[in-house]
Amino acid sequence: MTTTNQEIFGHPKGLFVLFFTEMWERFSYYGMRAILVLYLVAQTTDPENAGLGWTNESALALYGWYTMLVYVASIPGGWIADKFLGQKKSVLYGGILLVAGHSILAIEQMWAFYTGLSLIIAGVGLLKPNISSMVGGLYKTGDIRRDKGFTVFYIGINMGAFLASIIVGYVGEVHGWHYGFGLAGIGMTLGLIQYLLGQKHLANVGNFLGNSQNAEEKEAINRPLNKVEKDRVVVLFLSFLLVIVFWGAFEQAGGLMNIYAKENTNRMLMGYEVPASWFQSLNAMFIIFLGTTVAGYWAKRKLKGLLSTALFKMIIGLIIMGTGFFFMSAAASQFESTGSSAMYWLVLAYLFHTVGELCISPVALSYITKLAPLKYGSLMMGVYFAMTGFGNKVAGLLGESASSYGELTIFTGIAVFCVAFGLVVLLFRKKLETLTHGAEDQEH
Repeated sequence: MTTTNQEIFGHPKGLFVLFFTEMWERFSYYGMRAILVLYLVAQTTDPENAGLGWTNESALALYGWYTMLVYVASIPGGWIADKFLGQKKSVLYGGILLVAGHSILAIEQMWAFYTGLSLIIAGVGLLKPNISSMVGGLYKTGDIRRDKGFTVFYIGINMGAFLASIIVGYVGEVHGWHYGFGLAGIGMTLGLIQYLLGQKHLANVGNFLGNSQNAEEKEAINRPLNKVEKDRVVVLFLSFLLVIVFWGAFEQAGGLMNIYAKENTNRMLMGYEVPASWFQSLNAMFIIFLGTTVAGYWAKRKLKGLLSTALFKMIIGLIIMGTGFFFMSAAASQFESTGSSAMYWLVLAYLFHTVGELCISPVALSYITKLAPLKYGSLMMGVYFAMTGFGNKVAGLLGESASSYGELTIFTGIAVFCVAFGLVVLLFRKKLETLTHGAEDQEH
């Protein structure tokens, strides 16, 4: 239902331009991610679909470094936007680099493999923090729709991830790894075209602040940070500890859990063997179906005056996600007993991981746009994504250690640590929230 000619379903039209741009960017990224580790470990002698023949440990090490660098690149990407280009142009140039990177991966040469990964790292670094900051810029200070807007945006991310895991995963595993990589490049090209066509709905957001004619904005980018702004930066950095722990656990999905699905799970369903990469789509599918439900639950809590601050949501999200790893412990225990584990353990784990993610990830994105100083808006978003990158690296290290300690030990350790860490932070929640100086108090 359109409320005005500038809104769709009660949100600015620009949200949906960014929604579909990010959907196709995530299609390309998650499509490539779904098959990257599988391509690395596939045997070079495989007559149907040869890979690089790496060991599991080597493949997970590269996966950890790559996924870390993809997100750490968001720091220079945010800095470039704040200092030189603005968010809107940074997203455009990032998209162009991504099209080039994914396309080059379709070439079956090692130089193309490393060049493609490098271009993708640079492209995501420019696009990711800035498109997220633009979403926040669509809403005025105190607009209660902001959190819901980020959830809508997040559903777009996961529509792309869901389609990629199914389509690119199938094409890569069945028809050839490099066809899968090329298909990811086509998806990013569609996203770039869509972004260019939707510029009229983004006229007032993402522009370079250095060219601003607004007196308040000009003053904000030339003065030192005041005490309130400094305190808010401090609480953001402290909340990022939750982010590192969360993604360090969650990102087992593309690494250890991906290999576990391939090697240790009975994937036969009605006479058909489910491709291992398809399990990557469960998280995205659950987000599409549950995203508005979880956001609605928190919104109702807020309207009833119940505790629903961003930091509280993030803590609860970490605890729920950690609980999901107990299902992977059960899967590993079943495998040790019988030599195979059932698919439903993976499904249950991804369900809990998804609910946890919906409580922490879109909420954190919105939180940053509420607390970050104006002149460092993109940079702080970049730092957030860098923290997810460090979490990805932690995930890779944990995945590698499974070869020494076993899956049961790793999965159980992750579950216990996440729940315990969340409970510890919960004890300090009130003290941390005083540092926001009421940033969430005036939402309506």
